[in-house]
Amino acid sequence: MARADDDPFSTAPLKKPPAHDIGQALDLLSVDEIDERIDLLMAEIERLKQTRAAKAASRLAADAIFKS
Repeated sequence: MARADDDPFSTAPLKKPPAHDIGQALDLLSVDEIDERIDLLMAEIERLKQTRAAKAASRLAADAIFKS
């Protein structure tokens, strides 16, 4: 059976390739493309840090309630 992305008549949306794969070859990228990837990855790092901080605060609040 063919996969949905191989079927030209499929109505399933095509999967968008990731903007960057960790460890992928970089030698074919232009300087501008590298800068775009750096910006993308820095934004993702910031998003991860914010999520981590929110989870840590939630954990501290829960710990404070259950230790009382």
